[in-house]
Formats: sequence, structure tokens, C-alpha cells
Amino acid sequence: MIAQTERLIVRNWRPEDEDAFHRLNSDDTIMQFFPFRRSREQSREVMEKTMREINETGYGFSALQTQDDETAIGILGLSVPQLEPLVPGDSVEIGWRLVPEVWGKGYITEASKELLRIGFQERGLEEIVAFAVPANTRSTAVMDRIGMRHSPSRDFDHPFVPDSHIHLRRHAFYAVTAADWAGGQD
Repeated sequence: MIAQTERLIVRNWRPEDEDAFHRLNSDDTIMQFFPFRRSREQSREVMEKTMREINETGYGFSALQTQDDETAIGILGLSVPQLEPLVPGDSVEIGWRLVPEVWGKGYITEASKELLRIGFQERGLEEIVAFAVPANTRSTAVMDRIGMRHSPSRDFDHPFVPDSHIHLRRHAFYAVTAADWAGGQD
């Protein structure tokens, strides 16, 4: 287990999560702001790589489940983005995806707050960042709710978004420092 809240568990992926992981990487509603959909084989490869990454480094996009059901309902984690020079190499990103059936229940906000605590208090991070297509207001609203602030001077065009999806290229950059996070915990 990576993290636990009153209602949720953040954990590494398991082989039995393959169907859920594939859905979280291929469903058109979930992937609305992403330029790609992964096949079952591609999802399996990414899931296996992610499992190893989490085991080896403690960073990566993990499985999110409720306390009363072991079925993965989302992706959530702290990860090291590979986007230099747009995002500095020592940055740690928080990111998420969730099945639509549980949207609006506050799960991402709840679990993300715990991951921020872990990142700052247990891992000693100085800053945690997040980014999303500006039209993805569900994600940017979560960023606001967990104390992150938009940094327009750091907005960027995502280099991995193909020309076929140019409307998804621009990303709003959000960040929270350890000091700002600590100040908001009163």
C-alpha cells in the first residue's frame, strides 16, 4: 500500500487489474483530453512497466481503489515527468484518472491530499507540479482544491501531443511548494 485515506487505498497495480488498467487507458470518456488510446497489449506493457517503476523507485501512477472493493477505479500517483526542459528533471508530478461512475465523489481530492502530505512530509519534496489541458476543468478544479496554483508563465505545449490533436497540445501548469502546502494545513 502506498497511501490510505478514510475511503480509499492507493496501491501498486496487480495482474488482476489488467482490465481496469486497459479501460483507464482506452475509454473515450476517460481519455477525452488525451490524444491516444491504448490497445490491450499496450496497456499490459505500460502496466507492467509502471508496476516495476513503483517497486523500484516508489514513484509512478498507482491504482486507486475504495476501502471496501479491491477493483481499481482510477490511476493516481506521484511520478517523475520526462519533459525536460519544459518541466525540470527534478520535478515530481501528481496526476490522476478516474472511471466516470465515481466522478463527483471527491475521491481524487481526498487521495491527492494524502499524496501531497506524503510527498512533502515523508519524501521531503520541495515542490509538486501538475498539468492539464485547460479545457479539462475537472482536473484543474482538483488542482485548485488541493492547494495548487496555476503558474501561467510555466504553461507549455506538450511535445508528445501529435499535430492531429493540436487542440490538446497546450497545458496549464500548476504547482504547490512545501512551504505553501504547510501553510494551508492550519
